[in-house]
Amino acid sequence: MTESNSSLEELALTARFPTIWHAMICFAGVFLLISSGLFIFQLNLHILIFVALIWVSIHARWLGYSFTEIRCMMDSGIIKALPAIYIFLLIGMVVASFMQSGTIATLIYYGLDWLRPNIFLAAGLIVCSFMSIATGTSWGTVGTIGVVLIGIGDAMGIPLPLVAGMIISGATFGDKLSPISDTTNLAAMSAATSLYRHIGSMLYTTIPTFFLVLVIFIIWGMRYGDVNLPQEHIVAIRSALASAYQLDLWVTLLPLLLMLGLSIKRHSAEVSMTSSIVLAMLIAIVYQGKDGVEVINSLWLNSPGTTGIENIDALLGRGGIYSMAWTLLLSIMALALGGILHQSGFLRALLMYIIARIQRISTLIATTIAAGLIGNMAMGEAYISIILNCQLFRTAYQEKGLDSAILSRSVEEGSTLTAGLIPWTTAGTFYVATLGIPTLDYLPFALLNLLNPLVSIAMAIVGIGLLKKTAQER
Repeated sequence: MTESNSSLEELALTARFPTIWHAMICFAGVFLLISSGLFIFQLNLHILIFVALIWVSIHARWLGYSFTEIRCMMDSGIIKALPAIYIFLLIGMVVASFMQSGTIATLIYYGLDWLRPNIFLAAGLIVCSFMSIATGTSWGTVGTIGVVLIGIGDAMGIPLPLVAGMIISGATFGDKLSPISDTTNLAAMSAATSLYRHIGSMLYTTIPTFFLVLVIFIIWGMRYGDVNLPQEHIVAIRSALASAYQLDLWVTLLPLLLMLGLSIKRHSAEVSMTSSIVLAMLIAIVYQGKDGVEVINSLWLNSPGTTGIENIDALLGRGGIYSMAWTLLLSIMALALGGILHQSGFLRALLMYIIARIQRISTLIATTIAAGLIGNMAMGEAYISIILNCQLFRTAYQEKGLDSAILSRSVEEGSTLTAGLIPWTTAGTFYVATLGIPTLDYLPFALLNLLNPLVSIAMAIVGIGLLKKTAQER
């Protein structure tokens, strides 16, 4: 057992559990600091999280925790999210290597020819959904196909916050339903239900929401039916891409196909991404004829493209480990904040107070979803929120005679779906770093993330999709 874990186990002997009023004051202070700092004073989010850390640490100290114990809490919050941090670094290299190999350029080149503005949003939603189901990762989808669609949408003159919202909607759909998604497996495991029963339960609410979102994007897309790029502009972009890269589909798409294939075979995300990075680098050096030193250095910080078209060059210059620094630093600070709120009992005190006053099933489901949002805001990471809420709400669902798959569904709809809508979570910061669109700009257009929880609550109110306990659970 590590020294950090040993210290955390002894915390209950040295400090008090917070009262509900103390927990409310602590949370109110955090939300007031961040919201007023962002919207009124327009302060840097990193500084606001740092101030919130000081605020929460003072409250933990008031409970009787020592500075060493508070630091252990911060360490614990970061350690639990280390897999996400590794993915951060790898995604930055995936994006850079795909730019160097011509993979992204190829998809933009042919996408401009195949897609039209009036079908772009609907087609993009479907492509992102299939990609995320196949790979089990919203981050991988946003970091590959998402970057391509941002480039095509920009070239077509479609508002980029709208494009980003569409991308995140499709990416989250697959991440939520894929049997190889980490959050899907984690929610099923934490709620003590089978993976496929969990997925089956989510189909009740997610499929209707998906078709509703698809219809809305089809209608919105019609507004851009007359916004066709002048043909000469399309020709100029495609010619510039063709002059800067060799664009043979069977070569340049190999890194993407490799990552997709390895993900489908359930290799870890780290293995899939690393393999695709190596292959993309080889293609960049051997097939594209790029300088090996330049290609390797691009994994740290990519350089702009050389097509001569400013917005395309800026897009092709994205990626690299350094490009993720803003995101990574913010995530680490937010995770440390979440570690204190979780380990010192403030979040647990707040949720236990709410759970004790729930009477109706629809209220229980709505509260579970809201708890996922609160957990994400407090801890900055959906993984921790999923585990904690499954633990806290399990007894309440059992007392209502509900199947464990309803618990896992509600927890995931509150945690997985809302994570990308909060500026300081690992998902929110990653989407901003990758797509280049601020969270609050794309938030109104991430329709699946916004509507799915509401559909779930509405269905609970009318009693649709409420699976009862199985014979084994009774």
